[in-house]
Amino acid sequence: MKNIQLSVVIITYNEASNIANCLNSVLSIADDIVVVDSFSTDGTSTICQQYPQVRFIQHPFAGHIEQKNYAITQARFQHILSLDADEVLSPDLQQSIAVVKKKWTVDAYWLNRLNNFCGKWIRHGDWYPDRKLRLWDSSKGQWGGKNPHDRFVLQQGCTTAHLKGDLLHYSFHSLEQHIEQINKFSTIAAKGLFEAGKKATYFHLLFKPFWKFLNAYFLRLGFLDGYYGYVVCRNSAFSMYLRYVKLREMWRKTAR
Repeated sequence: MKNIQLSVVIITYNEASNIANCLNSVLSIADDIVVVDSFSTDGTSTICQQYPQVRFIQHPFAGHIEQKNYAITQARFQHILSLDADEVLSPDLQQSIAVVKKKWTVDAYWLNRLNNFCGKWIRHGDWYPDRKLRLWDSSKGQWGGKNPHDRFVLQQGCTTAHLKGDLLHYSFHSLEQHIEQINKFSTIAAKGLFEAGKKATYFHLLFKPFWKFLNAYFLRLGFLDGYYGYVVCRNSAFSMYLRYVKLREMWRKTAR
C-alpha cells in the first residue's frame, strides 16, 4: 500500500489551556488538521487560527458521539487520527504513527493512553494502559457507545494492531475539576441508562462500586501510584455509585 495521507480531527470547547500542546504534537505527522469547536468562549479560536495547517469549524454540540462523527465528515482524508484537545502524542507515538503512514497494514490501531491527574502520571489501576482506538480507516466504522463514554466501533471482520508510545492525557489539574466532571458525566450516563429502560438495584448501588475500587486499587495495583492512585480509584468507584443513585432517582420521580 502506498503512503497514506492522514487527517487529525479534534473536538473542542473552551480548550485554550490545552489546544496548543495538542496541535504542536501532531504537526509532524498530520497532512490535514480539523478542529470542530462547539462555540468556545475563551481563546480557543484565536489559538487555532494561529496555525495555518488548521481548519477551524464551529458546530453545535449534540453529544460526544455525534460531534466526533460530524468531525469525521469534515476530514479531507480517509485515514484519521482522532484526539481530544487535552491529549498530546508522546515522541515515541509520533514516530510510530510516522512509520505506519508509510506501511499501513490493518484497519485500525490501538494506542495506550497515559493519564495525568493533578500533576501525577497514573500508571496502574483502571487508568493504565487505558487503550483507545484512535487511528483508523474511517470507511471501516464510526463512533458509537453511550455518551459520554464514546468509542470507535469497527465493522465486523476488521483487523487491528497496537502502536508503541503513549497518548498523554492531561485529564484533571485539580480535585475539584475531577469532581465536577464526575457529577456531569454521571448524570449523562444515568440518563442514557434511564432512556434504555435500565433500573438500579441494591446490587448496583452497593456491590458494583465496591468491586470497582477493589479491582482497581488492589488487583490492578492502583496503590502503587501513591496518594493520587487512591484518590483516582476512590473517585472512580464513587462515580459508578453516583450514576446508579441518579438513575434510581429518575425512576422514583416517574412513579410519583
